[in-house]
Amino acid sequence: MKSDEEIMEILEAYDLTGSYRKAAELAGCDHHTVRRYVQLRGQGVDPTERAVRSKLIDDFLPKVEELVERSRGRVGADAVHKKIAAMGFGGTDRTTRRAVAAAKESYRAGNRRIFRPWIPESAMWLQWDWGEGPRIDGRRTSLWCAWLAWWRFRVVIPVLDKTLPTVAACLDATFRTLSGVPTYCLTDNEKTVTVEHVARIAVRNPELVPIARYYGTVVRSCMPANPASKGGTEATVRIAKRDLVPTAVNLRIDYGDFAELQQACEDFMAEVNGRIHRETRRIPAELLAEERLRLHPVPEQPFTAAFGETRRVGKDSTISVESVRYSVPHRFVDERVWVRFHGDELIVTAMVAGSAVEVARHPRSIPGSPRIADEHYPDAPRGERTPKPTNPAEAQFLAIGPGAAAWLVEAAATGVRRIRAKMTDAVALAKLYGTADVDRALGTAATVGRFAEGDLLSLLDHQGEHDHAEPIRRSETHSLQPGTSAWSGFGST
Repeated sequence: MKSDEEIMEILEAYDLTGSYRKAAELAGCDHHTVRRYVQLRGQGVDPTERAVRSKLIDDFLPKVEELVERSRGRVGADAVHKKIAAMGFGGTDRTTRRAVAAAKESYRAGNRRIFRPWIPESAMWLQWDWGEGPRIDGRRTSLWCAWLAWWRFRVVIPVLDKTLPTVAACLDATFRTLSGVPTYCLTDNEKTVTVEHVARIAVRNPELVPIARYYGTVVRSCMPANPASKGGTEATVRIAKRDLVPTAVNLRIDYGDFAELQQACEDFMAEVNGRIHRETRRIPAELLAEERLRLHPVPEQPFTAAFGETRRVGKDSTISVESVRYSVPHRFVDERVWVRFHGDELIVTAMVAGSAVEVARHPRSIPGSPRIADEHYPDAPRGERTPKPTNPAEAQFLAIGPGAAAWLVEAAATGVRRIRAKMTDAVALAKLYGTADVDRALGTAATVGRFAEGDLLSLLDHQGEHDHAEPIRRSETHSLQPGTSAWSGFGST
């Protein structure tokens, strides 16, 4: 079988020489081959067109096409091969795969969906979707990914659940980040948005409608399997997961706590919104200032009805819910927060920089068993007092170092007599031996409980002797390993 280039060379040689044999010598083929291609060209037939030969599967092609049509292009070649083999087909499965592939391509060509590109308007559409976030301390997280469709401005917020109050908080935070509210919010058909479909019409969640009405927007849901309306927000989810979820690709280490994930999301938004977008060829953060002129204003207060009941944080940084005390971060003392139960967890929401933010989450407890988290309080020793000088003598002693403070605490707890006199002696010894040595000796005395008269001086002398002594090094002749001389008598007669 000659290639197209070889056929063209044969015809060119014939046009040059006008002889079958001379053209065959130039083209390096038989003169009968030259004559055949020249006659085909003379008959108006394309010489490069291959002749269609009969195949073993030709008699079974109607059945193959029927199976592809009935399955809407989803049937596998192995299933088709079993059916036509039972009907008497004697060819290989490779022949069947080629026939099924050709039938599927023909079916798709005649049943291809045509998508009209979605062209959004300025300040008209905001899309949001959810992405699977990283696990923190074994707990699953989710990524709220919103996308202002006109200028491609992205907002990513990490959350611990996808309940309706969380959706309301994320919407409020997104609107305040944009400094405006668009006309429509487009999202997927989750239960927090759509409760069911009737005649392919989405029935909106009645608890979501007042939230949207409060902000002056309308929530719409995407058409199933419609990339024209979902492509932008799904791209935001894909990019966010690629950069924020630790994988072997991005080499990101696991997050230590939820605050690290929040900071990573802030850095991600600053990065993607601060670089030129390939579609608009402009920076989304700069274009957002133009779109804010067309967005609706954001209400001063968020929609708090979905966040649960209100509580006032006490001076001990706790709230009482069903006669159980739960702690909240200490910076919210004497402020109002909202509490709600989600399953077996209590979720506490507060206002941070004008937005509703989840600030605490506790397992549900019973009366008499409060839930107090150490991270909600500033670092401070509980039940202990830190030495603070009240006169010059005490200040001189505590200035020696942390060993002096430890000595004072332990000596006071032991009930040592003449503490002030011993403190004065330590200050005097610090002038003779040096502050560092005396501080070390005081720390040792506090550890081992040496508070008697002369103990501090004894420890200083001990430190002086052992700090400058040469270390003892054992040679091979002084090894502690037992010898093998006792074995010499074994085996002798």
